[in-house]
Amino acid sequence: MARTVNCIMLKEEAEGLDFAPYPGALGQRIYENVSKQAWQRWVNHQTMLINEYRLTPIEPEARKFLETEMEKFFFGEGSAVPKEFVPE
Repeated sequence: MARTVNCIMLKEEAEGLDFAPYPGALGQRIYENVSKQAWQRWVNHQTMLINEYRLTPIEPEARKFLETEMEKFFFGEGSAVPKEFVPE
């Protein structure tokens, strides 16, 4: 039987992640409170941020920015879409 969580984004019980997707306390918090579906929403949003801001995820500044946005996305006011972003 799949593990379920009370997803902070979906506001309902949903299938949980199989493992902590990020190291440290933030990863554990995500594992305990975020569903697979909500995590996929973040992956899509993160991809858009990387593309729009032309980030190189290996750079420490880019990783810190993405970590901050991830925390806002799940547990804060939400991660904003860049002003220049035009959906397809």
